[in-house]
Amino acid sequence: MDLQPYLEFATSLAYHAGKITLRYFNTGVKPDRKENNDPVTIADREAEAYVRAEVEKHFPGHAIVGEEYGEQGNGHPFRWIVDPIDGTISFVQGVPLYGVLIALEIEGVVKVGAAYFPPLDEMLAAGDGLGCWWNGRRARVSSVSQLSEACVVTSDFQHLSAKLNDIVPRFERKKALLRTWGDAYGYLLVATGRAEVALDPRMDVYDCGPYPVIMKEAGGFFGAWNGTEGHTHGEGLACNAALKLEVLKLMRGE
Repeated sequence: MDLQPYLEFATSLAYHAGKITLRYFNTGVKPDRKENNDPVTIADREAEAYVRAEVEKHFPGHAIVGEEYGEQGNGHPFRWIVDPIDGTISFVQGVPLYGVLIALEIEGVVKVGAAYFPPLDEMLAAGDGLGCWWNGRRARVSSVSQLSEACVVTSDFQHLSAKLNDIVPRFERKKALLRTWGDAYGYLLVATGRAEVALDPRMDVYDCGPYPVIMKEAGGFFGAWNGTEGHTHGEGLACNAALKLEVLKLMRGE
């Protein structure tokens, strides 16, 4: 299958949805609260509505799942996964480290992914067998092979700490650099070789849709904390290839 047209379409979706979010960024927009108390803004809703309309126009019948408007077309082998703003808290605070995430899943496997960071104008996109590209140049994970030289990022040590409480001290004992450059931005850093490990104890499919193919094509890994690849495990771990085995042992407490 020729995935190039889908990659170009996903990249365009992420870019133009990102431009919609910029209309509201740093304008004092006030968030509403969803049932789970997560913030949501008019920018989230408008950006996802745009993506859905474009998918329905160009690929009628394809399934779509998004953070703000749920799932439609369930059962179709082609499913678009949409997070209009990953990092809404950062967006609301005026911090430019949020991203627009678009993925195409074919028969349960992510084959195309794009992550765009509108305030930074950084685009990360990949297709299965087509490479991973960062603003037009090839993206690759780092070659760092010692955790003492690695940067480990996560989204939040405060609110999602139950699973992290056991894990973080293990990285500290290995002298890793720990930072909270999190949400989508942390995974951008790993894919482009500016960090070595990113982990989150809670992720829905729309929080990590593009990462399996992005990390694979950049030479790294994305999946569950136990080393199972994929985006449907409710948690996320990304790392470079050189550290994968050591990181997985550390996650197991070995």
